[in-house]
Amino acid sequence: MTSAHRRRTALTAAAAALLAGAFALPSQAAEPQLPERADSKVLVFSKTAGFRHDSIPDGIEAIRQLGAEHGFAVDATEDAAAFTPKKLARYDAVVFLSTTGDVLDQRGQRAFERYIRKGGGYVGVHAAADTEYDWKWYGGLVGAYFQSHPAIQPARMKIEDRGHPATAHLGESWNRTDEWYNYRSNPRERAHILATLDEGSYSGGTMGDDHPLAWCQKYAGGRAFYTGAGHTKESYADPAFRKHLLGGIRYATGAAQADCRPENGYTPLYDGTADGPGLEGWKQAGPGSFEESPDGTLTTRGGMGLLWYAAREFTSSYSLKLDWKMASADGDDNSGVFVGFPASDDPWSAVEKGYEIQIDATDADEKTTGAVYGFQSADLAARDAALNPPGEWNTYEIRVEGERLRVHLNGVLINDYTNTDPARSLTDGYVGLQNHGEEDKVAFRNVRIRELR
Repeated sequence: MTSAHRRRTALTAAAAALLAGAFALPSQAAEPQLPERADSKVLVFSKTAGFRHDSIPDGIEAIRQLGAEHGFAVDATEDAAAFTPKKLARYDAVVFLSTTGDVLDQRGQRAFERYIRKGGGYVGVHAAADTEYDWKWYGGLVGAYFQSHPAIQPARMKIEDRGHPATAHLGESWNRTDEWYNYRSNPRERAHILATLDEGSYSGGTMGDDHPLAWCQKYAGGRAFYTGAGHTKESYADPAFRKHLLGGIRYATGAAQADCRPENGYTPLYDGTADGPGLEGWKQAGPGSFEESPDGTLTTRGGMGLLWYAAREFTSSYSLKLDWKMASADGDDNSGVFVGFPASDDPWSAVEKGYEIQIDATDADEKTTGAVYGFQSADLAARDAALNPPGEWNTYEIRVEGERLRVHLNGVLINDYTNTDPARSLTDGYVGLQNHGEEDKVAFRNVRIRELR
């Protein structure tokens, strides 16, 4: 594998003293410097043994342009002889761009399986789902096979995950014109769904209320992203679709991290959408506030305070998920997620009786991103490998089971802590978001919870 598979770096050591801990004064030091990374390399494969899309040249050119703009090299081929272990090892991801039919022989299939097992990335675009029906392993990689499609027409896509790099730039819905695929199966139980089709917005859908169109997953040792969009030439000139495709490529190459585990059964506490919950049930304790934007983002303003969900206590086991990013241009931001504290309008009650999962680029080990603040550091190597830099979204899963607290960052376990302090209990089950200080700017999206049986 190339260096991009093995490379995930943290902020430089020089930035390590920049950021303050929980409820401390904001730093006035110079802004942190982000590390440079080696270029990734991507192979675009567009061989067809069935229908051939006339948008393929546009897709190749769009990916070349994205590579030139965002630091990855691009090769394009329709030659299945490129699928050997030695040749594939040059690439961080392979894009199947509207491939159709049987495009690889058994030798090529074995080489590609080996490539994915070693950590390779896969991006499937549109008719990649109309490919290799007799290769069961590939069916698992792409996630679902093509069934049928109606005529090209406008439709509405519902965005389920607005933390993933392929969909973070979109609102709660995305209206566009394309050829909308129906699939032979629903991948939701195996893959993480990013977007679904609203079958009420067009004619010809056959999958009902749950019609996935874009998803991602960890598969057989590698990373996979698929989007059913991209039939038309116009798609590849559309800035929103290009960002969608770019995010999928960045995830597949390892340049961006995301939680692509299957996610089902969560109840939104805040998502800011027209049909979902806003700030009903939430209360601000202490000074400062959270600014709610029309796109369903909460951004800290001032402090030191706490926005806590007062409508309900979660005293049994639960999984709390939310998306967050350090929003300031310099990344010198501070916030945290509090769990396991009793009801109170005093934000210091959460500090003194609960536990904070820190959001802060650098500080002492037990007071930086992923730490149970003041109690236990994250696994720093795992944290650094999973962390997206300031300005990009991250996803936390905070999993509480009795007095055990586990933290996943972008799907990776980075902390496993057990409370032994008799003066505290994680069963005091309120949850909240910290607004740390005037100079800190941290954004949150899609706060959701699932009770565990």
